[in-house]
Amino acid sequence: MFKIRDARESDLNDLFELSQKANLLNLPADKNKLRELINKSQKSFKTPSNNLENNYYIFCLEDEKTSKVIGVSMIHGKHGTPEKPHYYLKVGKEVKQSNSLKTKIINKTLKLGIEPNGFTEIGGLVLSPDYRKSKFKLGKILSMSRFLYIVMHRHLFTETIHSELLPPFDKDGKSLLWEGLGRRFLNMDYWEADLLSQQDKTFIHDLFPSSTIYQNLLPQSALDVIGEVGENTKPVKNMLEKIGFNYMSEVDPFDGGPHYRAKITDLAPFKNFTHLEGKTILENLNNGQIFLAIIPSGTDENFCVKGLSVANKTEIVENETYTGFYI
Repeated sequence: MFKIRDARESDLNDLFELSQKANLLNLPADKNKLRELINKSQKSFKTPSNNLENNYYIFCLEDEKTSKVIGVSMIHGKHGTPEKPHYYLKVGKEVKQSNSLKTKIINKTLKLGIEPNGFTEIGGLVLSPDYRKSKFKLGKILSMSRFLYIVMHRHLFTETIHSELLPPFDKDGKSLLWEGLGRRFLNMDYWEADLLSQQDKTFIHDLFPSSTIYQNLLPQSALDVIGEVGENTKPVKNMLEKIGFNYMSEVDPFDGGPHYRAKITDLAPFKNFTHLEGKTILENLNNGQIFLAIIPSGTDENFCVKGLSVANKTEIVENETYTGFYI
């Protein structure tokens, strides 16, 4: 069976293996950096900082038969501070009209934006290809477990939850928006610029155009990816929209990936959070529902979750009360 728990030091090699399956900066393919993230996560679960931006939470999906971590997801307590603002490109329109020519033109635009007081961010979602399309709906459980933790510990997170989705990349892994826009102002590769932005974001403000950017001046290849998501990210986008997230007409200034946000109180996990007896859960499982539930781990784990479904109903105790929500 499977469970989701907080990361520990012994997960390093499994997390490194997962990091090589995805190009995610918040899950770097570097053991030293991953070790630092695991240490930050352990500290955040046990003694979270009052400065939310210092808190990182790593959730591991473990195959209990093999004791191997086969999936990971993350929460960053706060993305966007005065020291490290949240940068984005606002997607908009500008109307130009000529009375003499009796002509009106609507130009699509991009405008660099800065948010110094940001939001809790979810990200770092990776599931081993061997476990995708499982009858246990492991990808969904892995993603939704973060919201269960947020709902149960609201004081550790901002009122609004933020998510940045990956756009399509070309066959060589290049960002088409970067090639059409960013490279013209910053003489470096996309991944180099994105990695640098994790340490120091001031160069974005210093070198990116501060005035309105007219989209019709960009190559078509760049226009095609603005606000779009890659094929592997479409299920994530659909899940976010289904539970209450909205596209904010904002995109990543480097790759054009869309930004989604929602207030915690508007999300389905918050609205559906409840306490149910095992007997009631068993009665509802035959219609295909899964109850994402907190499980007493009996170990030193700080967080342990299972998706209770028909596939593992033998684990459900009828007279025990479970805390969670249906997904």
